[in-house]
Formats: sequence, structure tokens, C-alpha cells
Amino acid sequence: MVTEPAGTPELTSQTIGVLGGTGPQGKGLALRWAVAGLQVVIGSRSAERAGQAAAGLAEQAGLPAPDAGGPVTGADNAGCASASDIVLVAVPWDGHDALLTSLREQLAGKIVIDCVNPLGFDKQGPFPLRVEEGSAAQQAAALLPDSTVTAAFHHVSAVTLADLSVAKLDMDVLVLGEDRAATDQVRALAQTVPGFRGVYGGRLRNAGQVEALTANLIAINRRYKTHAGIRITDLP
Repeated sequence: MVTEPAGTPELTSQTIGVLGGTGPQGKGLALRWAVAGLQVVIGSRSAERAGQAAAGLAEQAGLPAPDAGGPVTGADNAGCASASDIVLVAVPWDGHDALLTSLREQLAGKIVIDCVNPLGFDKQGPFPLRVEEGSAAQQAAALLPDSTVTAAFHHVSAVTLADLSVAKLDMDVLVLGEDRAATDQVRALAQTVPGFRGVYGGRLRNAGQVEALTANLIAINRRYKTHAGIRITDLP
């Protein structure tokens, strides 16, 4: 069943890395995973900045500080990738290829979740950018041949994630990838956040349209002044 969180037991013994963990989306997901009881490493170009972000998240969540053995710590990007079992990529599109190329060795053998949306903005609003490989996730797969690349968390609201007064987040997380065990693991990771439902969304060749849909959601949110996500109907 879609709602059955495959692989959940393994998550408690794994470390989740967040590259771009000082940005709104990465920081919001890191916060929710820490609240769920997972070990999280914030990654940034600056280890000092990552440490400050980790300390801030721990304080916000009411958890022990990093220097007191808390579940959220900070490191530079290479340290984050090395220390983690599952790694979320939540960096700006313009630095996507360079960062992943530099971390190929550290990310080898690991599940990599790409949530990057290649978007442009002009006076008419947001629009999807053309990606030579087809999508950010497919670019990641090409750059990381020794990693298991998946795509997920494109449509989650950073504002809602950061607001812990919102106890349950009512949205589905589409998970794409070539490896069934890896997509089940990422679905399970999504479902550690109350209200999230991980839904298998196809292979990585379908990631481009999922990334592009974010432009529509941004337009919806601007027009209606909300933080809309998506729900898939008629699933058990």
C-alpha cells in the first residue's frame, strides 16, 4: 500500500545529510527530520555557518545543542556528504553541477535525493529552465554514477516546514528513481513528517515535469497567498 512506510526501521540507524541545509527548504526539512528523531547533518560551504544553523534548529525544536550530543550537527559540504547515509541535495540550481561533481567520491554508494527545481523568474513569473540532461535529477545521476539518485521533495513549502505550530503537513511527496529499494527508503523518509505521504512517481526520466510543476505551484501561491502543495487522488 502507498501509505505503508517501507524501510522505516533502517532510518533510525542512519544519518540524513542536507546539502544546502542553511537555505529555507533544506533547513525546513532538516528541522522536521530532527523533530522526528532522526540524526541530521547540515551541510554548507562554511562549516561555521552550518554549525550555527544546526544550533538554531536544535533550539527551535527544543533539542539538545550540537555540542551537547544533539541530533542535529553541522559540517562543510564534503564533511556532510561523508558523514551521511542518505543525502538531500537542496542547493541553488546554478551551483548544482559544480557541487555534485566536487562530492562524487563522498557520495559514492549512498542514496542521493535531488529536490532542486531549475527555474527562472521574469516579470511574468516563474518558468522552468531547459536542462540538457532532461532534469536536475538526471543531471545528478550523470554526475554521480556510483550513487543511487532519486528525486523528491520538490513541492514542499519551506514556510510551512519551518512553522512547528503546523503539526501536520497535508501533502504528498512524489518520489522518483530507478531503484525500488531506494525509492521505498525515500518514501519512508518522507513519512517521518506527520501528514506527508510518500508516493512513487515513476522513473527519473519523468523528473523534469515534476520539477517544472513547481513553477505552477509558485504562481498559485502568489495569486492566492497560500502555501499549497499537491495531493494525489484515489490512492489507498
